Parts: sequence; C-alpha cells; structure tokens
Amino acid sequence: MKLLYIMNFLLQNSDEEHPVTMKQIVEHLDRQGISAERKSIYDDLEALRLFGLDIVHVDAGRFQGYFVAQRTFELPELKLLVDSVQSSKFITHKKTTTLIRKIETLASIHEAQLLQRQVYVKNRIKTMNESIYFNVDEIHNGISQNRKIQFKYFEYTIEKTRHFRKDGKFYVVSPYALTWDDENYYLVAYDSEAGIIKHYRVDKMTEISTTDQERDGKDAFESLDMAVYARKVFGMFSGEEVAVKLRFENRLVGAVLDRLGHDVMLVADGDAHFTVRANVVVSPQFFAWVSGFGPAAQIVAPDEVVRAMAAHIRSVARQYEHIDIDNE
Repeated sequence: MKLLYIMNFLLQNSDEEHPVTMKQIVEHLDRQGISAERKSIYDDLEALRLFGLDIVHVDAGRFQGYFVAQRTFELPELKLLVDSVQSSKFITHKKTTTLIRKIETLASIHEAQLLQRQVYVKNRIKTMNESIYFNVDEIHNGISQNRKIQFKYFEYTIEKTRHFRKDGKFYVVSPYALTWDDENYYLVAYDSEAGIIKHYRVDKMTEISTTDQERDGKDAFESLDMAVYARKVFGMFSGEEVAVKLRFENRLVGAVLDRLGHDVMLVADGDAHFTVRANVVVSPQFFAWVSGFGPAAQIVAPDEVVRAMAAHIRSVARQYEHIDIDNE
C-alpha cells in the first residue's frame, strides 16, 4: 500500500508552487501506520515516474522537494469545468456543489482553493428537478439500445406544483439526441403518432423508462442537421419553419452571427444597415428576439410574418395602453 499512499499524497498536496519534502512524505506514511526508510521512498518515486506520474524534483540548495507537474486536467481546464457547472441552469444548487467538490479533487488542495473562489451559485436561477441527471442517463440508454422511451411531462403551476400534461398519461417517443438551448437541456425525439420530430425539456420529464419497442423515425432524424436545427428554433418553441428576410443596423452583425450562424449571407443595405435571409421557426420567442433590438432590427419579408410580428407587438402594447408615459 505504501506506493499508493505516496502517489495519493503527491496528487493531493503538491503542485509547482507547493512541493512536498521527504520529511512530509515520511510523516504521512507514518500516519497510515507505515514505517519507511528514505531510500525505499526514492525507489517508490522512481517507480511512480516509470508508471507515468510526472514527478518533478526541486533542488533549491538546502530545500529538496517533489511535486506532480503534468496532470490529467490542468488548472485552467478545471476552472472551465467549474464555470460550466455553476452556470448551467439545469443543474440544481445541490448537484452544483457536489460536482464542483468532485472537480476539486482533480487538483491539489492548494489549487482547489482557486476553484472555490470561482463558485457563485447561491443566487443563480436553477432547476427544481433533482432527477434530471437520471433522466439524461435513461435517455442515453434508449438511444444506445435503439428503443423507445416513455415518460410523463409536466409544467409548474403558480403554487410551484407539477401539473402533468395529457392528464398524466405517458408520452412514448423515439429518442435520438440531447441538445442545449438557452441554458436548458432538450430531448430531440420522433413522435410516431404525429409523424414529426419534437423536443422536450428534460427537467420537465419524469418517470422515464426504456420500453421494448424499437425506435422509428430514423430517416426523419437523419435528414435533420442538428446544428442548423438549433439555429432555426428560438427558445425551442415549436412553430412553422419559414424563410424570412431581416434588416439590422450594422452594429448588430455580431449578435446576428451568434444567433443565425457564420454561414448566413449578409448583404449591405445602405451605409448603416444590412439584410440577411434565414430559415427560422416563427414563434413568440423569435419575435421577442427581433423586438429585443428595438428599432435597430426589422422583419422585412414575407408579408405574413411581418403581419404576425405587428400583431405580436400590438398585443404586448395593449397591456400598457393605460399608462400615461408623458406624465411620468
């Protein structure tokens, strides 16, 4: 066991800024009830090097120490993982803390403190569904086993209780992929009854299980480009896919490319504007995205989408017609 205790001690306690001494290693082994001579520890360190552990010897005159240099994950990579976990809306507060603690074990105890200083999760809006991780696992089982899955689908009421759709009956679909949109996890699946591809919020699914039925809809999914699909669907709201023409002020080029992709064609429209054509799923979320830019963005064509946008804006405006903004 001595070799394993030495390796674990080095991984947990040493890094480039904090090499450990031979004395510290001996004392650690003694706490484990292992008596060891320095010569045998030198042999163990060499064995660990041959095994692949990147142990560096520090020779600074009177100070002699050792530390693990190259690790499976470098500190910047661990910071990236921590940032991803803490910013993920679908991961609950409880699971966020648990995952970050596990990530910290991949660094030395000293570097782990640098990861802890990045944790700001208390005030983030997180999902209330703790079972989402098991949902994802069960969905992957269905995909890998080429089987349909069944689940119940719910929405939250104003009392924060679950209200199940379809009167609590099971949905049965063919799972094909998981996608990420607006900080939420979605299942992309084929609905045999409707004969189309649909998507479902994973944190609103419960009682998921794999059935004995083989998946169908393979052709429909294979004809779907997931990268393009994610660009077309705003907030994963369903609707009719339409080829639209949009007009923006030049300062919005970055925002447009981020949303619609870098392969869209931008056409100059005068000195201060440009137009772009794209296939999108027309929905309230799409209208909200366009109107979020105010007068700097406009839907130009087709006419039915322009009229739908106008109706959407009027319906919102009616909620504020009673407010006299001139007297504010």
